[in-house]
Amino acid sequence: MIEFLKQSTFEVGEVTQKAWEITMKNYISIALLCFLMFATLSLSGLFSFFFNEVNQFLKFLFFIVFIGFYFIINLTLLKYIFYLIDHEEDHLSIKDSLPTKIQIINFLVGNLMFSLCILAVYIVVALLVFPFIYTGLNLQILINIAISVGLVAIFITWIRISFFPFFIIDRNSSPFTSLKFSLAITKGNFTKIVILLFFLASFQLLYLFLNYINLNFIATCVNVFSSFIIVPLSSVALALAYRQMMSDYKGQEQPDILHNII
Repeated sequence: MIEFLKQSTFEVGEVTQKAWEITMKNYISIALLCFLMFATLSLSGLFSFFFNEVNQFLKFLFFIVFIGFYFIINLTLLKYIFYLIDHEEDHLSIKDSLPTKIQIINFLVGNLMFSLCILAVYIVVALLVFPFIYTGLNLQILINIAISVGLVAIFITWIRISFFPFFIIDRNSSPFTSLKFSLAITKGNFTKIVILLFFLASFQLLYLFLNYINLNFIATCVNVFSSFIIVPLSSVALALAYRQMMSDYKGQEQPDILHNII
């Protein structure tokens, strides 16, 4: 187990180092797309606040428009990063990285299916815990157990199927096929992904800790570094992790679900 963790950490280090090189070499364009995503969400919240008491239809309309823009920018960033990974010496404009209509539709459908999968996992956990009500155990204890197990199951499921957008952009796969492939390539790679995510999230966790102990200036510096460096780096690192898992994948061209759950 210790040797496996050492090997996983080493591979995560390779991914992070390569991601750093690509990010720094193309920092302006990657950071610009990340900023546009942040600005889109911020404007969405701002318009929602202004139209909250004015017109509910306009509020809903702006919500749909901004979410649509956010998804398009997200997919553009992903497509642009893949191009940078495959053609390091060439340059592609951001405009040429826009996703196709089919990719946008597949991404929206994939997100819906992703949400349904998360909901289904929690329902399954609740159904498994439900019979214990009749054992005489304390109801509050059972509820706490159901919530805890459910959150763990959701976290595992989220990691296992969260790579589906990469298949939609990289391989033009359908939403269902993308979810199946995400489940397949993350089998056996769960620890590596968790280590990578923990490293990428560590600066944000450090910011929260420093803020909690009232070291506000240092916390602000860490937050600025996280926002301007770690966020762009994270997008590249996850794309590289996906490519690495795909290069190691030896499974079927059309993976099934049952054999890749565990």
